[in-house]
Amino acid sequence: MTRWLDDDEQRAWRAYLQMQNRLTARLGRQLQQDSGLSLADYEVLVALTEADGGRLRPFALQEQLEWEQSRLSHHLSRMQRRGLVDREGCPGDRRGAFVVLTPAGREAIEGAAPGHVAAVREFFLDQFDRDGVAALERLATRVLRRLDADASR
Repeated sequence: MTRWLDDDEQRAWRAYLQMQNRLTARLGRQLQQDSGLSLADYEVLVALTEADGGRLRPFALQEQLEWEQSRLSHHLSRMQRRGLVDREGCPGDRRGAFVVLTPAGREAIEGAAPGHVAAVREFFLDQFDRDGVAALERLATRVLRRLDADASR
């Protein structure tokens, strides 16, 4: 039997969806205007910046971003043409490769990050006090755990 959302749940769910959509759109516009990067570019560059040696195997990047392989492949090709990333062979696996952050990619993310962080603060984090940020982290972690449990089935 379907457990329909009650009025409070419906309002909360719809407010969350609207917030997420508008926030994503606003942050995407800010990044594009300020740096010429898309949110997808930024996600890839963040992952590579945080990776050891600025390099990741494509499957690891795909898993981290939770993208389909075709999306990742096409997006990396576009980023490679713009000089933000490169592909290098893997010495231990002749068929394997690494996605590597280029100097231009590092420069791009270093230029984009201050404005992006300022926008994240202005439009999201500054709307909460410290207790609210902690509550948000607990709620997000709970939902992520549930999603992880479902994915492992």
